[in-house]
Amino acid sequence: ERKGMTQVLQVSQGFIERYPGAHGGALVLRGAANAATSAALDEARREVEAGLRARYGGLDRAALKALPTLAAYDAFYGSFGKSYHVLLQLESVVVKGKSAGRGEALLQAMFLAELKNQLLTAGHDLATVRLPVTLGVATGEESYTLLGGQPATLKAGDMFMADGEGVISNVLYGPDGRTRIGPTTRDVLYLVYAPRGIAPEDVRRHLEDIAALVRLAAPAAQVESLQVVP
Repeated sequence: ERKGMTQVLQVSQGFIERYPGAHGGALVLRGAANAATSAALDEARREVEAGLRARYGGLDRAALKALPTLAAYDAFYGSFGKSYHVLLQLESVVVKGKSAGRGEALLQAMFLAELKNQLLTAGHDLATVRLPVTLGVATGEESYTLLGGQPATLKAGDMFMADGEGVISNVLYGPDGRTRIGPTTRDVLYLVYAPRGIAPEDVRRHLEDIAALVRLAAPAAQVESLQVVP
């Protein structure tokens, strides 16, 4: 991690005890304009889609689910009776031939890396986050506001992240509305959940991919911190 700044991501002892072998990741980028569209990112999207089809073409959902990375997430989501949404998105691109779609640069870069590497990621406007962020395990009493504005209470045992004001994301329900990335976002925080079975170097490589994709649309963006915990 780059020195000279506030610790970005820390991990609770409860998380380490409950989920040995699991990790979290954090990437801070500064000076990253959030373009409404980006031709360079669109080209990268087509390359990612083609690469995924070349790599996984011919696999059905069951075979995709058995891939090591997706199997790790499937085990976590499955313990709550849920399905991993990135598996469904990958199936849509690889099996059904659909496009991953377009969007604001800071979100599209994240979604493309998420699709490519299958690692669950949340994006936040750094200006709205009170650092540090703590990776923990929900008791089932924590509540927050979803992206769409609705209130939600976390499920006991879920992995979640909270800043100095409260929950900003969790695995099962996703990121919050308070710290959402918007058109005026310039400094951005990306956070990754990696259940057991995902190697720390895979998390690091994924964050590096996000940074590279963001720079396609915002060449001035600078990495201030890149961190994997514990």
